Amino acid sequence: MNLASLSDEQLNARLAALNDRYDAYAALGLSLNMARGKPGRLQLNLCNGMLDPALLGDYLISDGSESRNYGLVEGIPECRQLFAELMDVDPANVIIFGNSSLAIMYDLIAQYMTFGAGDTPWSRQGKLKFLCPVPGYDRHFAILAHFGIEMIAIPMDETGPDMDAVEAYVQDPAVKGLICVPMYSNPTGYTFSDETVRRFAALRPAAPDFRVFWDNAYCVHHLSDTPDRLLNIFKVAREYGTEDHFIEVVSTSKISFPGAGVAALAASATNVAAILERMKIQIICHDKVNQLRHVRYFKNLDGILAHMKKHQALLVPNFNAVLEAFEANLTGIATWTKPNGGYFISLNVPDGCAKRTVALCKAAGVTLTGAGATYPYGKDPADRNIRIAPTFPSRDELCKAVEILCVCVEKAAVEKMLSDRSK
Repeated sequence: MNLASLSDEQLNARLAALNDRYDAYAALGLSLNMARGKPGRLQLNLCNGMLDPALLGDYLISDGSESRNYGLVEGIPECRQLFAELMDVDPANVIIFGNSSLAIMYDLIAQYMTFGAGDTPWSRQGKLKFLCPVPGYDRHFAILAHFGIEMIAIPMDETGPDMDAVEAYVQDPAVKGLICVPMYSNPTGYTFSDETVRRFAALRPAAPDFRVFWDNAYCVHHLSDTPDRLLNIFKVAREYGTEDHFIEVVSTSKISFPGAGVAALAASATNVAAILERMKIQIICHDKVNQLRHVRYFKNLDGILAHMKKHQALLVPNFNAVLEAFEANLTGIATWTKPNGGYFISLNVPDGCAKRTVALCKAAGVTLTGAGATYPYGKDPADRNIRIAPTFPSRDELCKAVEILCVCVEKAAVEKMLSDRSK
């Protein structure tokens, strides 16, 4: 529907009909949540076999040592091998941590603030800046804000961040890094093109301690049998001698169990050595029993990919339900991404309507991610982007929530158009 083509009389009639529908929804007293990208219960059930005590057997690691005891701060060898296959790097360049890749990034930034990234500690270098592709991940922004790092929004399209802007900004020595989700990005679902990855690898930042946090959270979270492909950043960076710029993080949080998964990083030999040197003081080892459990359950990359096919079968109908509802109700009113993987759909409502849409949904019993959350400081300059998370609700709840969302989007848009015309 092209709202701009309607007369004021037609818009007012349309708004009256929308108000009736909205009031009927609000009277139902619903409590539906589409705010966070959490796995649903059926997805979690896929890994219940991992909890079988027999899976761990004698608890012995491949080198003959005990998984239940101290040691191997870098992670057990077979788990490093598993994540090396996942990230397509050498096992020597992998370190295994606890369950959270966000914790890895937080801790590394804290260490760089205190001890530096091969140079003067960041905390002694005055005002620091990070580049943030937008729309992006709110928890990335929260980490940077926590450390008082200024965030610079970098627009992103289907190929990735605006690399002209990135290349210009990194000439400022105060720009210490960039944080991004390069594959099935949160929330757009975009995957960086080969050219974008190569331009990342070719960056020559003014700051000698520049770091890119390459949060490859959705590297195996495909929603299609013809998945996107992401160029290996380390293989390309090796051509330019820039491997030290990149820290890649992944986890099994949405592969096995979010609260009981395994996280890992991949980095250059120099970065791995520096990180391990500090870890030896910080911790004796992470949960090696859980590392062994994951290895014995998945066995190898093929095992992970086969498991993720089961996730795909559960999630594709959810994503399709949202996309079909948008097509039927919001064509000509809003725009949205059609991701080939990941956990989110990025919805752009008419400018100036996102906050109103989210508020209307909340009053009708549907909780969404807050408007503005996909931008640094929670400020979407156009007030138009809303992150949609189709994974957690049941199918019935999801369909009802999207039905209400569509009414709220159109209601907010009609209200805004009538308001603008009256000025």
